[in-house]
This record gives sequence, structure tokens and C-alpha cells, in this order.
Amino acid sequence: MTAPATLPRPATAPWRDFGARLWTDYSAVFALVAVVVFAAVMSPQFATPQNLLNIVRQVSVVGIVALGMTLVIIVGGIDLSVGAVLALSGGAALWTLGLTDQPWLGVAAGLATGLLAGAVNGLLVTWGRLPSFIATLGMLAAARSLILYIADGGSVSNDNAGYGDIANSQWLGLATPIWFFGLTALVLHAVMKHSVFGRYVYAVGSNERASRLSALPVAGVKFAVYTLCGGLAALGAVLESSRLNSVSSANSGLAYELDAIAAVIIGGTRMSGGRGKILGTVIGVLILGILNNALNLMNVSPYLQGMVKGLIIVLAVLVQKKD
Repeated sequence: MTAPATLPRPATAPWRDFGARLWTDYSAVFALVAVVVFAAVMSPQFATPQNLLNIVRQVSVVGIVALGMTLVIIVGGIDLSVGAVLALSGGAALWTLGLTDQPWLGVAAGLATGLLAGAVNGLLVTWGRLPSFIATLGMLAAARSLILYIADGGSVSNDNAGYGDIANSQWLGLATPIWFFGLTALVLHAVMKHSVFGRYVYAVGSNERASRLSALPVAGVKFAVYTLCGGLAALGAVLESSRLNSVSSANSGLAYELDAIAAVIIGGTRMSGGRGKILGTVIGVLILGILNNALNLMNVSPYLQGMVKGLIIVLAVLVQKKD
């Protein structure tokens, strides 16, 4: 008895293959162009250079947080604690600054707090074998509780001029947070595209079991990704607390995890892991910033802006399922 012959797959038109690849690789760019055109048509104030620079400056902190979230989602997890970690790290930086009056010690304390929180998340996910949703949800509650305790339910503030200059200064006409966002994105893009660590992150996110059987350091990769995500949340905390000279224990970093996840998904990173680009997240952050700006210029109620983000997230996931 001979095995049945495999039927050949019907050939598809070359232009369809080309169109599918074009859409898969550049759908986020098409969306960015569409949003820019929409905003420019709806409001004549949108396309002014000052307004465009303000948009990039305003999204820089969330953008840095979203870059860390990108790695976590590529590796197949999620981090719900980034907003609370940002608030705690900013509070730790300002609290240390109040004790020492040394800006570099405040920066070090803020970064160390974020890295420690990210490392705890990584330990819970890897060696504790907890789902990332549960582990980071616990960190969210713990970090928010700690900053509420440190600030006694109010705010932590400090008017040290040297610390305030970190985020309120400019270089070559661009605000410092924009430089931090751009440089961080370029470094992570290079790491993910050209380093062994980047290849490991994609491999673990694509198939964790196969990566384990191939003797890849799965636990180490996931631990490093969560620690880096916490560190980037802390970098955002230093910039935000430096700009405002204050951290509100109740409101700082609130819903940043939603904005970060939305930017990552809009940028084309798959929620199932294994696929995504740093530059896609940068485009996703810009799309969200432009939409917020356009809605403000059109005098749309801020209470409705969350609904717009929710619709965009659902639409982006639906587009991913069609790929």
C-alpha cells in the first residue's frame, strides 16, 4: 500500500505575497501616517514644530517604560507593575535626595529601587514559577503600598536645582527626556537585532520548551528581561520626578502599564511572544501621543480618551490575528 501523494498547495499571486509582507512589516508605519494625516486635517495647530516637539517630550517617559515592556512581551510575559514601580522609584530618589542633597545619590537610589523590583519579578516568574500576570500584579500592589507609606498618603518632593536640571534642560534644541528615549531605543534595537541575548529573547518567546531542550539559559534570560524592565521604569521615574520635583503616591505612574502595553501591541509585538520590534514600539508610543494631542486639540473629553485607547488595542490585536 503506497502512501497518498501530498496535494500541492495552490499557488498565490506574487502581488498578494508582496502585499502581505508589506502589511506585516510596515502596518505600524501605515497607522502612524494615517494618524498624522487625521490629526493635521482635524486641527491646524497640530502640525506646528513646537507642538510636534511637545508630543515627543510628553511621551518620552511612557516610551522608555514601553521599551522595557516590549522585551517582557516578546519573551512571552507581561509586567503590570511598571506604573507602581515608577512611582516607588521616583519616591525613593526624592527621599534619598532629601537626606543627602546629592543628585547622583538620588538617581542611584531610584534606579536601584526599580532594578530590585524588576529582579523580584524575575525571581517570582522563573524560580517561583508564577505566571507573570500574578507575580507582577503582586508587585503592583506592594510597590503602590510602599510609596503610599513613605509619602504618608501624600507626595514626596524636593526642589534641588541639580536634580531638576536632569529633565528640564535641553541639548541641541531637544529636551533631555527626548534624548534619553531616543538613545535607549537605539541601544535596545541594536541589542535585540545584533546580540546573542536578543536572539535568546526571541527564541524563548517563540518556544520556551524547545529553548530549554536546546540548553538555552531560559531562566536567566527571563530574569534579565524583567530586571531590565524594572530598571527602565526607574529611569522613567527619575526623569518624571526630576521634571516635576515631586511624586504623588496615589497618582504617579497610574495606568502607565496600560499605555505601555497599548504602545507595544500597536507597534506590532505579538502578545503570544516571540515576535516584535523596538522601533515598532517607538511608533506605537508616537501614535498614542499624537492621538492624545489631537483629541485635546479637538476638545474631546479626557474621560473618553481611555475608550479610544481601548478600541485601538482591540483593533491592533484583531489585525494581528489576521496575519
